[in-house]
Amino acid sequence: MLKIGLTGGIGSGKTTAAKIFELLRVPVYYADAASKRLYHTNENLKTKLKKQFGEDVYTGDQLDRARLAALVFNDSEKLTLLNSWVHPLTIKDAQDWMNGQVAPYVIKEAALLFESGSNVGLDHVIGVHAPAEVRIQRVMERDGLLRGEVLARMGKQLAEEAKMKLCDFIITNNEAELVIPQVLKLHTNFLRMAGSTD
Repeated sequence: MLKIGLTGGIGSGKTTAAKIFELLRVPVYYADAASKRLYHTNENLKTKLKKQFGEDVYTGDQLDRARLAALVFNDSEKLTLLNSWVHPLTIKDAQDWMNGQVAPYVIKEAALLFESGSNVGLDHVIGVHAPAEVRIQRVMERDGLLRGEVLARMGKQLAEEAKMKLCDFIITNNEAELVIPQVLKLHTNFLRMAGSTD
């Protein structure tokens, strides 16, 4: 079974590409959704968060994501500490999930694939690329953010050009080229590489 990473900067459209793979019956692991689940289910992580950031970072069993984000977003030391706890848990969770799949190939979708080191053990990585201005507009409209807020989030990720150079395959999502034919071509390619006739 091939293990394929899927990444891209904020607003690139990587989740859209992942959903198309899902429609082709490819199992997809969403790292962001998994980390949100782990914040609520991993007791060791919850204990560390409460100790480091205060008991009120949780309301009952629910993480106050806005509060945690406010505490770590502009503090690189706290953000690094948080990532050092969450990323290894998510990486292990993804490995366990992949080991339980039966398919010619699986997709692991993660924004911080290279930044977190979760590309290790993957056979190939797909990068979803979109021009910076397109990405900024998408995120402003999607999340109701100001341009400066989007730029700040983009600044926390590996530069788009550097990220794409690390990828084996690129999907261009610039609103001029269709994404579905690009995904279909990759799907056929991965099935061939996996030796599947499905």
